[in-house]
Order: sequence, then structure tokens, then C-alpha cells
Amino acid sequence: MKIAIILGSTRPGRFGAQVADWVMDQVAGRDDAEYELVDLADYDLDLLNELTVPGAAKRQYDNPKTRRWSETIDGFDGFVFVTPEYNHGVPAALKNAFDVLYPEWGHKGIALVSYGADCGVRAVEHWRTIVANAQMHVVRGQVSFSTMLEVEQGEDGDVFAPAERRAKELGNVLRQLTRLTAATASLRA
Repeated sequence: MKIAIILGSTRPGRFGAQVADWVMDQVAGRDDAEYELVDLADYDLDLLNELTVPGAAKRQYDNPKTRRWSETIDGFDGFVFVTPEYNHGVPAALKNAFDVLYPEWGHKGIALVSYGADCGVRAVEHWRTIVANAQMHVVRGQVSFSTMLEVEQGEDGDVFAPAERRAKELGNVLRQLTRLTAATASLRA
């Protein structure tokens, strides 16, 4: 089973890179799945520029950037979205990355790791309704970090300093995700 940890912010100096790196540190040594970091910034996706809507495109996209993204997403069985909350909602870059595809997401498990001033919980609740439209299966648990309380000042700026309990919380969420992803495998066949 292959799980992508998608770093969902493309902002320069993004705090999410520290959160995604922490998630990757936590999955090191786990034997329940193969985990891979997918940095959305590496794909430079255009804003919804396909002539055919993704649900009707049957994975045949005109834009080479979209094709590359499609192949990447198709190669995974499940996902962890590392998502910021921007202005009480989901980040535009990750929402666009989600919207430029459709069948590639179907019947796959997803977990949500969020961060923001209020822990990113509003973005998580938005994602729950968004991913349901593509027939994704989201786990109930989530890990949500406060950028006000789980940050220390370093020489070069803010340094992610998660609460001690967060590793256990993530472990529980990943167990939910791998079980759900395994259970939905037959729906993807």
C-alpha cells in the first residue's frame, strides 16, 4: 500500500514544510504502508486550464503538468493532506491540485493534518465535504497544530515544536488510514 503525504502549501517560506517533514519523521520505520512525500510546489500546476472537465476527461489531459500530476496521484492508494488554513478555508493551490483531477482520487483513503492560528480545523471540515464529492473516504481522526502555540523562535524564524501528544495522535490517524485504504482497495479494482 502506497500513501502520499501531500505538502499542500506552495507559499515561499511555508511553515507547512516543517509540518510535512515532521510527519515523514513519524512514518519512518512504520511497516503498514510505503509513505512518500509529495510536494505540491514541485508540480507548478496551472489553474484549471483543461478543455475537458476532469470527471469527463478519462485521465486524458492536454496539459503535460496535469498529466504528470495525474500519474503521480494514480500511483497512490491513500493520502495524508498536510493542509494550512488560509482565511478560514482551504489553500487555493491544494484545492486547485484536487480540482484538476477527478477519477484519480476515487475510492481512496485520506487523512488530514492541518495547521493554522486556530489549528486549521476549519480547513479540515471543508476538506471533508470536498473530498467526499470525489468518492474519497476520510478517516474520522485528524491532527491539528496551532501555529500560535506549537512554534518556537529560532535564529532564522519560527520553528515547528509540536506538543508531545501529537506523535501518538498521528499514529492513531495513520492506523485508521491504512485500515480504511486497505478496505477500499476492492472499490478501486
